[in-house]
Amino acid sequence: MLLQKLRLIKPDNVFAIFCCPILVISCPHHLVFVLSERGDLPDFILCVSDFWSDRTPLHEAAFQGRLLHLRTLIAQGCHVDTLTMDGITPLHEACLGGHYACAKFLLDNGANVRILSTDGATPLFNSCSSGSAACVRLILQHSASIHTTYWLASPIHEAAKKGIECLELLLSCGALIDLELPDVGTPLYSACMARAAACVQVLLYSGADVQIGCGEDSPLHAAVREGEAGVVDLLLDFGADGCCRNAEGKTPLQLSKPNSSVRAALLNRGPCYLSQLCRTRIRRSLGRSRLHRASSLFLPQSIKDFLLYQ
Repeated sequence: MLLQKLRLIKPDNVFAIFCCPILVISCPHHLVFVLSERGDLPDFILCVSDFWSDRTPLHEAAFQGRLLHLRTLIAQGCHVDTLTMDGITPLHEACLGGHYACAKFLLDNGANVRILSTDGATPLFNSCSSGSAACVRLILQHSASIHTTYWLASPIHEAAKKGIECLELLLSCGALIDLELPDVGTPLYSACMARAAACVQVLLYSGADVQIGCGEDSPLHAAVREGEAGVVDLLLDFGADGCCRNAEGKTPLQLSKPNSSVRAALLNRGPCYLSQLCRTRIRRSLGRSRLHRASSLFLPQSIKDFLLYQ
């Protein structure tokens, strides 16, 4: 069957083979036979050479988590910060694969923790992308910058989509909780788009602004669009404006699907109580940096618990 698929590829489109990796992996001998039969083998070899020439065994060992192989290659003289054409180092790969031992070995041998790929990704960004709290903690211990210098690759936005451990580590180190990036929005908006309810909760409890999303699109718009009734309830509890309009002039209710749990959640909410409005106002006045001090205010414990959503 695979052999038949190979023969169906047009002679002038050898590159189409890369669109179906299973053909390359599952039947390399058949692949060579068919390409030789058609006279396309030289073009294919050139194509493969161009495609893989900058990816080294060091990168592959780091990504696969093969620590022994990694040690051997470094001992043989491979540079620890070997770059691909995209500016990717073995440390990038180890972090993307979530391989703590490999990442630690590379760092112990002088790997650059702040290096950027051409896409702006850092080892910290890749650690957040893999959801590896161990790698995130390791990278932060080596003085990695938590602030992005690139508009598309922010560690906290990536962490907001993956899991609360990575997110809490970044927040504890002073990551900008309301950082809004073009076309990406805020970490809270990213969490709503990713349906990451636990991350939404962490961000809101940590003082994220519930109204700031991506341009005129609010986090509530994103949660409604993704059909997450639980997140919608959470956002409304923290003072989200159910009447706000996005760039298309639509409210969250207008974006909700008929007879859905999200629409029911929106319709069941009446006007905010005065106590809720006061809580929102006090929390905003305190600001994120002083929010933890609410517990030391000279107020009845029940009021302090109310302010802190406890």
